[in-house]
Amino acid sequence: MFQADICHAYHIVRDHGIPDERIVVMMYDDIANSPDNPFPGNIINKPDGPNVYPGVPKDYTGSDVTPEVFLHVLTGNSEGIKKLLGREGKVIKSGPEDRVFVNFVDHGAPGMLGFPDSMLFYVEACESGSMFEDILESNINVFATTAANSVESSWACYHDGARDTYLGDLYSVMWMEDSDK
Repeated sequence: MFQADICHAYHIVRDHGIPDERIVVMMYDDIANSPDNPFPGNIINKPDGPNVYPGVPKDYTGSDVTPEVFLHVLTGNSEGIKKLLGREGKVIKSGPEDRVFVNFVDHGAPGMLGFPDSMLFYVEACESGSMFEDILESNINVFATTAANSVESSWACYHDGARDTYLGDLYSVMWMEDSDK
């Protein structure tokens, strides 16, 4: 479901005019072509929904998806990426007038996540509210919205019996379905 959320969100931001060179996608990328996926190459994010997997860039996948890489991407640290991965990788090249949108989708726990000058941060994770509770200062240009407060779980939705899995996370699916309108 996490990768379905990421793939769907990618298509939304592309459909709203953000070019690929300004989008960085990090996902483990292990479900679309998994032998356990009864629909190879297919990831959907709602019942009878479209395949959201095709066309999604794979900037960082598998073992390259780490907190260290994430922080280097957020801070525009190309050299840090090169040092960590032994190759060049896409980073966010933001300036003081830019607005950065981060859609972070994963598991969460109390006190676990990084920042630029102006940011809209959507976090889909259990206990994700703990990342900003009593931390996010009012004098910075960061707006954070989370799937759960600091002591509650976020929730899966759209169980698909044929795939025997949930297709999305309620928080992510709700903002994306609203954005699709």
